[in-house]
Amino acid sequence: MDWQQLHLQCAKADVELAESLLLEEGALSISLVDAGDQPLFEPLPGQSPLWDEVIVTGLFGADAMGSLEAIGQTVATQVHARRVWTTALADTDWEREWMSHYKPIECRNNLWIVPKWMTPPDANAINIMMDPGLAFGTGYHATTRLCLDWLTEQDLSNKVIIDYGCGSGILGVAALLLGAKQVYSVDIDPQAVLATKQNADCNGVLAHLDAYLPDAFNQAVLAGTVLKADILVANILAKPLMTLAPYLATLIQPNGGIALAGLIEEQLDEVIAAYAPWFNIDGQFAYQNTADAHWYRLSGRFTG
Repeated sequence: MDWQQLHLQCAKADVELAESLLLEEGALSISLVDAGDQPLFEPLPGQSPLWDEVIVTGLFGADAMGSLEAIGQTVATQVHARRVWTTALADTDWEREWMSHYKPIECRNNLWIVPKWMTPPDANAINIMMDPGLAFGTGYHATTRLCLDWLTEQDLSNKVIIDYGCGSGILGVAALLLGAKQVYSVDIDPQAVLATKQNADCNGVLAHLDAYLPDAFNQAVLAGTVLKADILVANILAKPLMTLAPYLATLIQPNGGIALAGLIEEQLDEVIAAYAPWFNIDGQFAYQNTADAHWYRLSGRFTG
């Protein structure tokens, strides 16, 4: 069965109305994409920011083909759409289509990220078997790669690691496969906590990884059941990183290492200043060019 898509370009103020109207007309799903080239670097927790101009797409069954143009004109008038058009979408095996976009990734120092349904290209490498669909942190984003590469350069043998903002858990899993003895993973998203545990189990390291929501983690810290970290990684965003600086300083051993990622160049000075009372940020940051930005990682040592 083929599908029909109705696309409308409108201002972000009209997106919610456009979604509601399309669903009322029988749309099976709604998707939103940027109508221009406007990056959204810094959403706050719980926020879902939109671009100024948005393409709203409603997915319809093949039987809607005859009425789709009329639906488009009706909805377009009410949401002041700049453009309206339709496209056909061929049916496919969507699970296989999704899986086809993921390939093994070679990181530094013989570390690979491998989708869990694939055979590792190098059986002798350190292979992280991942389900990339569960939470942020597949290894394909520059910020994750920057943290992974940094971890491969550290001596993790018998070390305690805190991964604050763990997403899929990829950094904690990597740390354990690289020799760490214990990982504490923390995220504000319950789905990320679940994904972290599942990915740790898939890699045979769940016995050495504990995953928490922030409140539960803080209670464990206060109860003394969380060891201070030899290394702390936080791959989140600049504003939360700056807010968290005093708290993260309480979680780490003297001279412990820290890596901060999810940063663009304009944010580096502010983040360094926020951490300066407790950490010596060495200033030797790395970057990787992506389609939309240069992403940076800061690293340093806890000075107390």
